[in-house]
Amino acid sequence: MSVKGWCPGAWRPMMSGDGLIVRIRPRLASLTSDQALGLCTLSQTHGNGIIDLTSRANLQMRGVREDQHEDLLKALYGLNLIDAAAEDEARRNITVTPLWQDGDLTTRLHANLLSALPQMPKLPAKVGIAVDTGANPILSDTPADFRFERSATGDIILRADGASKGKCIHEADAPDALIDLANWFTATNGQTAGRMAKHLKTTALPAHWKDTAPAPTADRLHPDGTTYGAPFGSIDAAALTALIQDSQATALRVTPWRLFTLENAYPCTPHGFITDPADPLLHTHACPGAPACAAATVDTRTLARKIAKPGLHISGCSKGCAHPRPAPTTLVGNNGAFDLVENGHPWDAPRQRGLTPAQILTPAS
Repeated sequence: MSVKGWCPGAWRPMMSGDGLIVRIRPRLASLTSDQALGLCTLSQTHGNGIIDLTSRANLQMRGVREDQHEDLLKALYGLNLIDAAAEDEARRNITVTPLWQDGDLTTRLHANLLSALPQMPKLPAKVGIAVDTGANPILSDTPADFRFERSATGDIILRADGASKGKCIHEADAPDALIDLANWFTATNGQTAGRMAKHLKTTALPAHWKDTAPAPTADRLHPDGTTYGAPFGSIDAAALTALIQDSQATALRVTPWRLFTLENAYPCTPHGFITDPADPLLHTHACPGAPACAAATVDTRTLARKIAKPGLHISGCSKGCAHPRPAPTTLVGNNGAFDLVENGHPWDAPRQRGLTPAQILTPAS
């Protein structure tokens, strides 16, 4: 269980410093209130009471004991939150726009694509699909390799991630188009690259797959009293239970941006969740750090709460799991202290090494 490098699922979890990480992929990124409350209960009885929001609008239970895993799977299946088989779960790596409405194009495409997944070729574990078919794309920064979007005129396009344009398709042809593009990816040895965008840097995409540009990207959601932010994407299951019960919400939708939305909710106390879009915690990245992650040697989030600001990334190690991209300021855990990287990735050469939290918190004179 100690091997890293795949996307942990429910059937195939990953071991971390605080126990197993069990990922749940809710269909349409949505849970009924009963499902959400059930998940919160399971998090507290089978895990450590922490649920993470992921960058693909999934949920991760943390701190699950290995001897509890089988019972947890049965309970999650009873809530209709996981598939009956590991193979089905692994294929169902679809992120949808959280702005969908019942019966709209997004929900129809999602249902049709689910039926096509068994016909897909075997793809690398992290390859995913985005159904971003609102009026304007909002998932452009969300990890995905096959992107269903709208053009400026409202037509459906399927775009290979990394290409500026996609192929205009009819709704009924979406499953076959996805299978065709996936087959091209595998036939041209895309598995070696692992991801579509990386593959396209060395392999030319056929012209018929890039004839139509997507519509301009729209703004993401923001906290507003119905949509709530979770600092560092970490949810306390007891707090979420209280929020759902107090607000009388009927459902919960997960987003890729450390936000979740409650449906048909009444105003209530936010129970520690973020409601101000300017809150610096919403724009600060920090992984769980030590002792939750065995790879980390530093406590990341205590420091992150003290110096939270946009553009700050505090990483427990050089892998940068919370934000594997450049940031204006990155503090990287290294043998119990922090290295400072400016305008770079966590694995880039630091400008300073061996900083203690006290040194970081004390302004230079």
